[in-house]
Amino acid sequence: MEHAGSPDGYVQSKVSAVAARLLKRGWLEFPDQEKGAIFFEVEQSIRGMHGPNRQFAGINFLETLVSEFSPSTASSMGLPKEFHDQCQLSLEVKFLKDFYCWAQAAVFNTADKILNSNVTIPEEKACSAALRLMLQILSWSFKPTLEHENLDAKIKSGLRSDAINLRKFERSLVKPGSLWTDILISSAHTIWVLNFYTTLRQKYSYDTLWGDSPIAVSCRQLIVQLCSLAGAVFPNDNGDAQIEHFMHILSAVILWIEPPNVIAESIRNGGSESEFIDSCHVLLSVASLTSSSLFDNLLKSIRQYGTINLLSALTSEAVKSVLDNQNEEETWGSDALDILLETWNVILGEACADKSPMSADGALAASNLFKIIVESHLKAAADSAFEDSDDAEYFHVSVSKRDEQLALYALIARAAADTTIPFLEQLFSERFARLSQQRDVENDPTRTLEELYWLLLITSHVLTDSGEGETLLIPEALQAGFTNVVEVAQHPVVTLSWSIINFSRQCLDPGIRGRYFSPRLMEAVIWFLARWVATYLVPLDVSREIDSGEIELQTLTCQKLLASVVRRKHTCAYVVQLDSWRDLTRAFASGRSLFSLSGRLQRSLAETLACAASCIKDPEASVQYLRDLMGPVAGCLVENASRSDLKSVAHQPDVIYMVCCLLERLRGAARATQPRTQKVLFEMGHTVMNSLLTLLEVYKNQSEVVYMILKFVVDFIDGQAVFLDGKETSVLMSFCLHLLQIYSSHNIGKVMLSLSSTLRSESQSEKYKDLRALLRLLTNICSKEVGFLSDSNIEGSPDIAEVIYVGLDIVTPLISLDLLKYPKLSRDYFVLMSHLLEVYPEKVAHLNRDAFGRITGSLEFGLRNQDGDVVERCLTAVNALASYHFKERFGGRGGLGSQVMESEGSNGKLQESISSHFLRLLLQLLLFEDFRMELAGSAADALLPLLFCEQELYQRLVHELLEKEQNPTIKSRLALAFHNLTSSNNLSSTLDRPNRQKFRKNLRVFLGEVSGFMQIK
Repeated sequence: MEHAGSPDGYVQSKVSAVAARLLKRGWLEFPDQEKGAIFFEVEQSIRGMHGPNRQFAGINFLETLVSEFSPSTASSMGLPKEFHDQCQLSLEVKFLKDFYCWAQAAVFNTADKILNSNVTIPEEKACSAALRLMLQILSWSFKPTLEHENLDAKIKSGLRSDAINLRKFERSLVKPGSLWTDILISSAHTIWVLNFYTTLRQKYSYDTLWGDSPIAVSCRQLIVQLCSLAGAVFPNDNGDAQIEHFMHILSAVILWIEPPNVIAESIRNGGSESEFIDSCHVLLSVASLTSSSLFDNLLKSIRQYGTINLLSALTSEAVKSVLDNQNEEETWGSDALDILLETWNVILGEACADKSPMSADGALAASNLFKIIVESHLKAAADSAFEDSDDAEYFHVSVSKRDEQLALYALIARAAADTTIPFLEQLFSERFARLSQQRDVENDPTRTLEELYWLLLITSHVLTDSGEGETLLIPEALQAGFTNVVEVAQHPVVTLSWSIINFSRQCLDPGIRGRYFSPRLMEAVIWFLARWVATYLVPLDVSREIDSGEIELQTLTCQKLLASVVRRKHTCAYVVQLDSWRDLTRAFASGRSLFSLSGRLQRSLAETLACAASCIKDPEASVQYLRDLMGPVAGCLVENASRSDLKSVAHQPDVIYMVCCLLERLRGAARATQPRTQKVLFEMGHTVMNSLLTLLEVYKNQSEVVYMILKFVVDFIDGQAVFLDGKETSVLMSFCLHLLQIYSSHNIGKVMLSLSSTLRSESQSEKYKDLRALLRLLTNICSKEVGFLSDSNIEGSPDIAEVIYVGLDIVTPLISLDLLKYPKLSRDYFVLMSHLLEVYPEKVAHLNRDAFGRITGSLEFGLRNQDGDVVERCLTAVNALASYHFKERFGGRGGLGSQVMESEGSNGKLQESISSHFLRLLLQLLLFEDFRMELAGSAADALLPLLFCEQELYQRLVHELLEKEQNPTIKSRLALAFHNLTSSNNLSSTLDRPNRQKFRKNLRVFLGEVSGFMQIK
């Protein structure tokens, strides 16, 4: 402040920045009295009590301070995120409104001097800075407040809140809350700012460049931001105050741009375009906060036309400016056009969403605007016909920026489709006829061809929508816009389409094609036809009726109707006695007609028919029903697998199709397993086991059949596991072991592994669905409660653990970190790992070093995954691994002591135990990364046994962390948090359920305490 009069403004601004940063750094430590004393001096200066130089310096300091406290512009200080959040909230609640009032007072105090002075005075610089500070404060990201708003009443009055379009131009809604009502709304603050700018504008009306002066720019920017006020800052009066607010702003802003053609001409002659651009921003803000009808009516109270007519006139001038200055870079017209077209997008998009047609005046304005747009572009296209363009975009039909603009033009055309579509048809027909005339008299057709090229582009956008990522449909505006048209042949869309099709047919004549159809024009023709055909010639609803109706009927019957019939037992018990049901089961078991169904539907049908067996009251009849239903299916599969010529015919398409259908049917029946039908379905499965092994051998290179076999086994085990006795378990495990060995011996699954790093989409990862099926198979084996039956296995047959071990040995080499990036495979793999480590940790502990390293490496990868389910599974797996290690050591055994991992240390790579490695990793995730609190329970379960196993390492890590912390307050809080983590709630050194629950509570409290100041910005 003492050096406010210094001419070196750069040094002053740097000193202000340093002061603001120092003040923020000590913000939470300074008592409010000290802050008040500092700001009292600043306030005195801003109110002008120490002269204009100190007034400007005080305002400049507050500008820097607000910027420093705002999250988006804050400097990096190496302080916790919690600190920045607390500073932001404190400034907003205690001081931000006062800063605005001081800036307001500075403007009030300097306004008269500025208006009454005929020369530039120092107060003008302070006034500009104060207006900038007010704008900066209104750009603050205000914390949401829980205040009641009568939203229904506002919506009925035509108000809404849509900030998406504002963000495209780095603007946002301003929602400071009801505490700001007195200074922003009740005090008529907006009216004063508008009148101040209007008076200044009149004073400097002789100066065409005054609009770019600092005070003019600051004042206009503040007006634009005031236009974005929304929410509880307005009183609950059914939206009247907000509507009045908009009307005041529009009443002043229209003076900047009226009449649009005169203003545009003035800009083209060297005048300032700033007011024009800012007016466009105002219109966009108002459109984003009002319905299309309210937006149009706002101007009608002071003019004889609506706001949409004004928007139309402004857009026309912007289009003309862009096309008249195509060779100039960054013209004012292109900036204005972007904003104005986005405003049209808001208005027409909102009207379309509400299914409400635009008013007659609005439709007429849109129609007139579109005609001007088209005529201007046609003139520009014709004028550029003989130019040699070096622009690469000239030679491409679809350019993103141009496509976006043409799509917005199309939106305007559709708002008045009843006039714009015939207009396009007339223009295209005229150019086509002109081309035919020029062919007869040998005139140069270049200008006409350029016009036709542009008409193809705009017509394509009007008649069709972009098809990227969605099904092409006929635009609703074109379907609803011609209700008075009776004859299809006379429909304007049809006549326009025929005009272009007839033109396109000319290229079939070699002579005409060589003379008129350049590659560029042909590309436009093909591009139009591709979009038009996809939209009109083969629309989705028509194809469903003709081609897919039968398929849809079959789907509804198999998956909905029949499934509903068997769902209720009393209904099903009656249905299974009907002759028609028996006919259906006979056709399924022995007929061939149902093989025409898709594999998915055959699976659904088999499941439904098999489920019906449970509704037959007589157990023997139920068993016989299933044998009659599935016996022929199983027999057919066995017969196919036993053919002497199987190897020579196996790869014929009809044989592969038959095998796949039979497997789908068996899979459907397996999914229908219930207590009453388990035995007979197990017999069915047992019957085909050897045949499945044979088929796996034969079809080792047919991924589809391999996948079908694996999926059947997955569903078979899933349905059977809970019912099996010891003998059945032995049979099933022996089969699974042979299956896995055959799979491994043929190296199935590794064929495509080398491509895993090149996969770019989830669809490509479907090539690995047999690998996912293997994961599910192993998961079903180890997760179902069949382990207790393994003791009664037949001597010499494999137990469950042995099968798991073999499966693990096959699967783990196939799983790479690249593959784990794909969600489906990743979830299946980590589900298996969590089950496996919970049920058979000793098997994993005895894996060789490479296999064990792959598992632990994948767990480390999974802990950093974005999928919460995957992280939780990995935490469960780490918990199981650490718990096993702790219990083994407690019992005097080695546990996982023989397994070590390599980690990056301060002195390079080091080897450490598994428990040490995961303890470091979990502490890193919990303390320094964005850990999700909903996973705190699983994290606590994993961390507790690690702490018991590595108490010395834990104490050392805590000590190192505390030694690095320089802030005494944070150091004290951190030390206390670590102490409470392991001592609160009488925590003991056991892994029983009560102790785990205590540690869960401790960890949640710990994370709530430290997460704010451990995340650094």
